[in-house]
Amino acid sequence: MYKTVKLKRGKEESLLRFHPWVFSGAIDSLPEEIEEGDIVNVVASDGTMLGVGHYQIGSIAVRMLSSDTEEINAGFYGRRLESAYKLRQSLGLIRQDNNACRLVHGEGDFLPGLVVDLYGSTAVVQAHSPGMHYARNVIAQSLVDLKDAGIKNVYYKSETTLPYKARLDPVNQYIIGGYETDEALENGLRFHVDWLRGQKTGFFVDQRDNRLLLEKFSAGRKVLNMFCYTGGFSVYAMRGGATLVHSVDSSAKAVSLTDANIDLNFKGDDRHKSFAEDAFKFIGDMPDGAYDLVILDPPAFAKHRSALKNALRGYQRLNARAMEKMPKGSVLFTFSCSQAVSREQFRLAVFSAAAQARRRVRILHQLTQPADHPVSIYHPEGEYLKGLVLYIE
Repeated sequence: MYKTVKLKRGKEESLLRFHPWVFSGAIDSLPEEIEEGDIVNVVASDGTMLGVGHYQIGSIAVRMLSSDTEEINAGFYGRRLESAYKLRQSLGLIRQDNNACRLVHGEGDFLPGLVVDLYGSTAVVQAHSPGMHYARNVIAQSLVDLKDAGIKNVYYKSETTLPYKARLDPVNQYIIGGYETDEALENGLRFHVDWLRGQKTGFFVDQRDNRLLLEKFSAGRKVLNMFCYTGGFSVYAMRGGATLVHSVDSSAKAVSLTDANIDLNFKGDDRHKSFAEDAFKFIGDMPDGAYDLVILDPPAFAKHRSALKNALRGYQRLNARAMEKMPKGSVLFTFSCSQAVSREQFRLAVFSAAAQARRRVRILHQLTQPADHPVSIYHPEGEYLKGLVLYIE
């Protein structure tokens, strides 16, 4: 039924271990007239069937959808989405005071190339592969059909996530339904989510658990939230009883969104102030001892391995500057969302920063992405978020 991709001898081992990617160098032969996004059968050199996947041009040539010979149709997507939704239900993420979560996390939910974030009755879909782009309408209908999920609107947002060379010309638009509200609930707090023009799907739901942890540290502290974006950490710090909260982002638009979210939850509360400034300059100019709880959650310093060396220098420099200015007894929440940076490399960069700042530092917590961003045990590359909570002496 599908075109067949044949692997070189001995290159089937990773698929037999259920890794979801076939690299271009492992392929012996491709069928004629194969096109990006085609569903293909993948076979070993001896013709043994290894599974079904989406073909695309590039280093990752096939993203495996199944290790069986099943048909990839509406029923397939419906079953995978139902399984993903049931997991979120079992995690207690769908409840009266929380309607924002990641519903599909690519390989972690056995749908490589697909991301779906849920904000109330709106699902925001991102395709990272041509195959998922071509399946977008089927996926959208399967989302609306999910029992008890209450999804009415599906917004497709893939203009910046699909391979540029594929020339797919995706358009960000509602596939089903339309705009109802931009508000979402996270642990009882309200947030405006800008899925139309914001970064990613409009909100970083991957920091939900870490924001809740920060809230527990915030009572009586002076909080600085660097790279604040939507102000998630700032809102939690306010609820946690911080005496002041300052939010910093180089983007005036992000600062405006932070202010709107503070106003949504703490209207008229003068503990909060925001600044549209460069992070390194702000930290360099801030007085010693001004903040005793600092959050460093920068955008990815290394999107590719070629940028790894500079990224590690950036993490070291940023953390050292913060530590130098923080008073004794301070707490630092520091993160890297760069997939190219390993947990060990990030920890070494922060260790180097502490030594450079000549501070005694203890690790209180080691953080990662939450359970609605699962990592397939066969695909460790799916782990990207790493963080440390540090006590500065």
